[in-house]
Amino acid sequence: MEKVSRDEVFRLHAQICKALADPSRLWIIVELRQRPRTVGELSRAIGASQPMTSRHLGVLREKGIVRAERDGSFVRYSVTDRRVLTAIDLLLDVLAAQLARQGARSSAARRLRPALRSA
Repeated sequence: MEKVSRDEVFRLHAQICKALADPSRLWIIVELRQRPRTVGELSRAIGASQPMTSRHLGVLREKGIVRAERDGSFVRYSVTDRRVLTAIDLLLDVLAAQLARQGARSSAARRLRPALRSA
């Protein structure tokens, strides 16, 4: 088994983080929490055009974050590893705490993660 260098691991980490750095892509992942969805379903849910949603899904697919599976005449997308959702939840906890420290309305900060989790 080939030994992977620290630089290679950090480079891969940065690429995954870059794929997650777009708000629309984060919304797509949150929308995939409950069940696999089509491009049309996702585009309506995130309020983006189908071509734009397809481009976002392409980035996520290229990085191995989502997978596409044919279902008759549709292609359904799903999260490849549910730990990505756990990581996003953890970051949302950090964001909610930061908002609370910055004096954001505490009720909004507390509701941030649960609202996204139930989406």
